[in-house]
Amino acid sequence: MLRIKYLLSFTLLLWISSATAQKLKLVGSNNNRVNYMGRVLQTDSCTTFYWCGTSVQLNVKNTENVKAIFSENADVNYYDVIIDGKYTSKLKVLKGKHTYTVANGLTKKPHTIQLFKATNTDEKITNFYGFMVDECAKVLKDKTKQPLKMEFFGDSITAGHGVEVPDGMEDTYFAEYFNNYFTYAAITARYFNAQYHNTSKSGIGVTVSWDPAIMPEIYNRLNPNDSLSKWDFSKYQPDIVVVNLFQNDNSLVNKPEHVQFIKRFGTTKPSEEFIINAYKNFISSLRSVYPNAKIICALGNMDAVNKDSKWPGYIKTAVKELNDNKLYVNIFKPKNSPGHPRMAAQQAMADSLIKFIKDNKLDQ
Repeated sequence: MLRIKYLLSFTLLLWISSATAQKLKLVGSNNNRVNYMGRVLQTDSCTTFYWCGTSVQLNVKNTENVKAIFSENADVNYYDVIIDGKYTSKLKVLKGKHTYTVANGLTKKPHTIQLFKATNTDEKITNFYGFMVDECAKVLKDKTKQPLKMEFFGDSITAGHGVEVPDGMEDTYFAEYFNNYFTYAAITARYFNAQYHNTSKSGIGVTVSWDPAIMPEIYNRLNPNDSLSKWDFSKYQPDIVVVNLFQNDNSLVNKPEHVQFIKRFGTTKPSEEFIINAYKNFISSLRSVYPNAKIICALGNMDAVNKDSKWPGYIKTAVKELNDNKLYVNIFKPKNSPGHPRMAAQQAMADSLIKFIKDNKLDQ
């Protein structure tokens, strides 16, 4: 009997200790010390993420545990977990509303927790409701200084398609191999300690895309899938804009049987003049909303920049005709391998872009 009494007391003690250890409080998504990068929609109840590379950050101390509350409309979104500036893990966020552990065993000192949308910009939408931290935790003001602002407009190369595909494996559309965090765009932004917006989507082009929308139709949207959802450009005025588009145009203008070719061009392949003017019009649209930005017109590193490709020339001609002294051209070297660029190729692009920005003093 005495043994049973001690056992019950011990069990009760464990339960109380466990309950105490797990006592958490909510830091809501609308807390003014929760920080976002990217185009997001904030409401009183949650913050909605659409674009790849969007992130949320919490600065906190006196907590061993950090959890995040997400809801999804699909089972194929992934978020990178970045703790104190270091990549730690990749979190799969499942359909429905769930709470996920993103950090545990933290010391009581201040920590920065960032959750970064690794996967593509498409119909898969995330609602973020906030962080759960230990009851005694203190949420801190963000004292990070990131005076430089950057934004990238691009397709699957800039979005991060296939970045994590292992060597020896064929290119794949599986979401688990998609990771915007390891693209040349995100690497470049981190190098300059810049704020980062990534306005890119796989398959998109300037004149034609693999899907119905083209970049000139969605560049000004908050929700890329809703033509009535407009982004307020006054919320974020980048110092440097990088445009890396035309890879998909390069492929699709030679596919007259494709439904999107027919939709955009009918039965006649677009002329060089049409292509150049379309690019000029898009860059002019960016200039109208970003009057002071330095805009880098880039291309590559897939077959649109292979030897004898005309697409780099289209960009150079468009930039010359626009006669804008804050426009620049940087054509990436071709990677000369099948499929989308993986980590090494993305790093090579980042190295090229970083050098270009430094050589032209665009970060000053």
